[in-house]
Amino acid sequence: ENEKKLTGKLYLVDLAGSEKVSKTGAEGQVLDEAKNINKSLSALGNVISALADGTKSHVPYRDSKLTRILQESLGGNARTTIIICCSPASFNESETKSTLEFGKRAKCIKNSVTVNEELTAEEWKRRWEKEREKVARLKGQLSRAEMELERWRQGETVNKDEQINLNETDETLSITQSTMSLSTVASTALSPTSTTNALAVTNLLGGPDLRASINADEWEKERSALYQQLDEKDDEINNLAQTIERLKSQTTDQDEIFSQARKDNENLQAELNRLQQESESAKEEVKEVLQALEELAVNYDQKTQEVETKSKENETLVQELDAKLASLNGIREELESLREASQTQRKRFLDMILVLLRDVGDIGGIMGGQMNEQKKPTIENLDQAEEEFTLARLYMSKLKTESRSITGRLSELEVEKVDHQKGIELKDKELDEARLLIQQHEAKMRSMLESIKELEEKKRTLEQTQDSLNEELVKLRAQGSVAGSTSDVQKELSQQMEQISEQHQKQLTSLRDEIRTKETQMETLKDSLQKLELAYDKLSNDHEKLKKEETDKSSRLQEMTLQQERREQAKQDLKGLEETVAKELQTLHNLRKLFVQDLQARLRKSQKQPEAEEDDSGGSAAQKQKISFLENNLDQLTKVHKQLVRENADLRCELPKLEKRLKATMDRVKSLEQALKEAKESAMKDRKRYQCEVDRIKEAVRQRNLARRTNAAQIVKPIRAGVNPSTNNASTPIPTIRGGSQSTDQ
Repeated sequence: ENEKKLTGKLYLVDLAGSEKVSKTGAEGQVLDEAKNINKSLSALGNVISALADGTKSHVPYRDSKLTRILQESLGGNARTTIIICCSPASFNESETKSTLEFGKRAKCIKNSVTVNEELTAEEWKRRWEKEREKVARLKGQLSRAEMELERWRQGETVNKDEQINLNETDETLSITQSTMSLSTVASTALSPTSTTNALAVTNLLGGPDLRASINADEWEKERSALYQQLDEKDDEINNLAQTIERLKSQTTDQDEIFSQARKDNENLQAELNRLQQESESAKEEVKEVLQALEELAVNYDQKTQEVETKSKENETLVQELDAKLASLNGIREELESLREASQTQRKRFLDMILVLLRDVGDIGGIMGGQMNEQKKPTIENLDQAEEEFTLARLYMSKLKTESRSITGRLSELEVEKVDHQKGIELKDKELDEARLLIQQHEAKMRSMLESIKELEEKKRTLEQTQDSLNEELVKLRAQGSVAGSTSDVQKELSQQMEQISEQHQKQLTSLRDEIRTKETQMETLKDSLQKLELAYDKLSNDHEKLKKEETDKSSRLQEMTLQQERREQAKQDLKGLEETVAKELQTLHNLRKLFVQDLQARLRKSQKQPEAEEDDSGGSAAQKQKISFLENNLDQLTKVHKQLVRENADLRCELPKLEKRLKATMDRVKSLEQALKEAKESAMKDRKRYQCEVDRIKEAVRQRNLARRTNAAQIVKPIRAGVNPSTNNASTPIPTIRGGSQSTDQ
């Protein structure tokens, strides 16, 4: 509200009491804390003692963090309140005494508190205006007091109504003294003795009734005392006059500053008016120029629109072509990678089928030979054989499922291959269409060049016609100077010459404008073609670099993946072999247990039945044959298991490769999109620069048209009788166009 800013701080400090080690018995970390507390309290006591003495020039505020924080509270601009807590017990007598002395010393410190007030410029201005009004009011009161004093010195008596009331002056002076403590007026405050003396004067000079009641001697004494008081008042008035002069000097300085500011404001206002007038005149000139350039602007806008449309079409075609080429390259790379993957998968699949067929054939041959050699087993032997061959059947079922999945994957890859081939054909068609569009645009550019050549030929013919017209004009002037001296003939000739010159000038201006527009179009088209070629070369180089980087990275990735695959495959093979070996060892251990049990049972029976020895020998031979068969079967199954594990690992390793390739293609697409955005931004910048060049050319054309208008009055002059036409032609400039550039020979 009053635009003031008040700032303040509040510190709440809890001081710990000093601790004696003899009483507390502190040790270790507690002892270190007690030392730090006593150290900070001693530093605070040193600061308070230095402030209480008042004789020391240096106060050690920086001895501790506590005194540094409490610097404003101890002898600074702050109100400080200290609360002392002491114990009345005799056990704490020394601590109580020291704390009371500490408080007594702290009580001796006196802080000079002032308000932390920050005033704005407007508040300072208001205070200055108030002080200026008070100074003016004091000046008036001083002048009235001087007049009253002169009347008293002359021996006149002044009525109470006419006497000045110095109480009002005292109040105003006290107000000024309180308000001017923050400014330079603080030195001009009045002393309280002056107010008491002024009151004494008013009491002594009470009125004519007092002077009528005393005697002549007393009157003389009182008069002498009054003169002394008047002398004292003269001194005070002189002091007040000095203060008023100081205030006057300050007011004059401020008035000079304000007058300077007013002069600056007036100068700025005049400058602003002048600029407004200039802007109005410039607006009028611009309106005239715009009216003159309307016809040129229409044609120029049409041509610029055509050029912009063609350039946009060309840019879009180039962008589409780049995008299609990039997509075509990506599709080709993907197709090649898919072909390689399909070939590798086919080779692996064929190798796996051959190995599996060989293994299956070997297993079938082995089992067939053994079954022919053996006798017909019993039902128990058949059940045991089925249990033994369950593992082989499980492996064969796994082979079937994996072969089905591989065949499904191959069919999907073939379908994707067909789709990619169709996409490549479509991209080739689109590329052919883009090339046809480029050829069409090149044909349009050729037609534009031919039209420019035709315009140049027209320009040359017009130059020839101009030269012939100039010769005819010279001849007509010569004939007019020799033949006729009448005013009618001169007027007709002058009108004809003016019409011919105006038509000639219009034709020249229109042709120059057309030539300029065509030249600018050609320059812009050349610049745009060069930029597009450079951009295309840059993009092609970047594309080749990216291809090289991609091939290097892919080769490195393949090496790393192969190493990782080999390690994982070795780990998996070891795990599988460990499991199979453990299973087979368990089966062998079980068979050994069964064989030992059978042998023990048969030995027991042999003691009772000697005829059963042949059967026992036959059973032991059957057991040996079964063990050998199981060992061979175990070897074959381990081989098949290893092969299946390898093939499965290869198929699983191909999946992350394909995912990495997909990610690489996506990154490449993103990089190409970023390059396309950068190319668009550069095209926008070039377009802006082209627009600036067009604006500059328009400005140059406007200035030339203005120059032509100023010189138009000097070109066409009436032919007078008796004047040599060669002298007139020497002063008139004849504009000529040569070699596609404009030149005015004066």
